[in-house]
Amino acid sequence: MSIEISNLNKAYKKHKILENLNLSIKEGSVFGLLGPNGAGKTTLVSILNFLIPKDNGIVKVFGFDLDKHANEIKSISSYVPQTYAFYPKLTTYENLEFFGALYGLKANELKKRIEYCIEATSLEKYINRQAHTYSGGLKRRLNIAIGLLNNPKILYLDEPTVGIDPQSRKYILNVIKNINKEKNTTIIYTSHYMEEVEYLCDEIAILDNSKIILQEKKDELIYKNSLIKIIFENNTTQEISIKEDYEQLVCLFYKIKQENLKIKHIDFGHKSLEDMFLNLTKQDLRD
Repeated sequence: MSIEISNLNKAYKKHKILENLNLSIKEGSVFGLLGPNGAGKTTLVSILNFLIPKDNGIVKVFGFDLDKHANEIKSISSYVPQTYAFYPKLTTYENLEFFGALYGLKANELKKRIEYCIEATSLEKYINRQAHTYSGGLKRRLNIAIGLLNNPKILYLDEPTVGIDPQSRKYILNVIKNINKEKNTTIIYTSHYMEEVEYLCDEIAILDNSKIILQEKKDELIYKNSLIKIIFENNTTQEISIKEDYEQLVCLFYKIKQENLKIKHIDFGHKSLEDMFLNLTKQDLRD
């Protein structure tokens, strides 16, 4: 496991943000961490990256204890925040050089890491341009490039596609997939874009009311929510869950045959991840 969390607690002024939270994340996975506003996602990621302390509980990252091995965990982890985390008046290369030096990279090692980060995020054409001149998509890619400098075993990405166009978003998602595939990097991905999580992640957890209310492999979650939607010629529709309503499905097809009902179209699919999410967390506004 890349991350193992047992009975993690965090409160602010007696308000519980995380309560006896348990979570395990496999090495090499792209893990989607979902939750409505105020659910505790940011708090959890901040604890894992030493930005805030936990109250109590056990956290291990690649076998290292969060309380005892901070330096070891920091050396194999990288956090890419939602905000831009670079100097706008520096070029791509200058930013990478600066942050690489902060990681303690020197000479040939620093040069190799910068070359890799530029290639991984396709920033070759922009290495000598100041970052403030970039489009939103390029700024997001530079954010990720900086996050790759220390060759992390685990990479935290917090809303990495906010505010960019669909083409740039799809490109960044493929960059993330390639990083995971080529380096076997464990990626913790938080986003409010459910279609991104469905496209990218192989396991999903939903955090709400300070606890993990669901953790499951994406394929198994989709299978359990598979649907058949039948549209009749009179434009009425019938939706049936393949897994849970098998007997109902059999009865419906028997009824169709017996009553000679006319079918216009049959769709085979599944509930969207957004539908599943709203069903679990309810649809109340979270401010």
